[in-house]
Amino acid sequence: MATRTRLLSAVSGQAKKKLKAGTVKAQNLGEQLAEKSRCKWCESHQIYIDYHDNEWGIPTYNDNELFEMLSLEGAQAGLSWITILRKRAEYRKVFQKFDVETVAKYGQKEIGAALENPGIVRHKGKIHSVVNNAKAVLDIQADPDYGSFSKFVWSFAVEDSERNKNAHTQSVSPESKQMSKELKKRGFKFVGPTTCYSFMQACGIVNGKIL
Repeated sequence: MATRTRLLSAVSGQAKKKLKAGTVKAQNLGEQLAEKSRCKWCESHQIYIDYHDNEWGIPTYNDNELFEMLSLEGAQAGLSWITILRKRAEYRKVFQKFDVETVAKYGQKEIGAALENPGIVRHKGKIHSVVNNAKAVLDIQADPDYGSFSKFVWSFAVEDSERNKNAHTQSVSPESKQMSKELKKRGFKFVGPTTCYSFMQACGIVNGKIL
């Protein structure tokens, strides 16, 4: 009986080792596949990798989340994206998680406090643009042709799979130029064609990931 018990224990131990080895192998394979499919721009820092793998390019339809990303892309103009990602948590505090209705009501007190906050980019024009753009988003939400900011920005989505295939090599597109034109017409600030294209990639409106 003792010999049988030892034998069963040994077999069980071997099975556990094989299971563990298989799990580790699967995890390593998953990591290797993820690395192969990552865009080159995100390989320099873990904060980039986390953003790329968990958020960037995933279709976004929530108006507040879209407003947040457009605001952050505008703040990034002339700076590195990693600078904005590192300050993102503070941006969310300053702008109340980018709640459109709340930010649209910001006055000189809130704007002045933002300008004094070292945790965000203290660029007067960019900070004012967030409040200005929140009001413009409300106007789009009130527009019977759209009813939501999401429906408006997604109207610029590209359906052509061949064009989407090369999206990661571009910095602008006909659609981002048109989006920029329409946003500016509606009073938005810091929404140039390149900013709009980055916004479209970030929110999955354009598939910018390497296939």
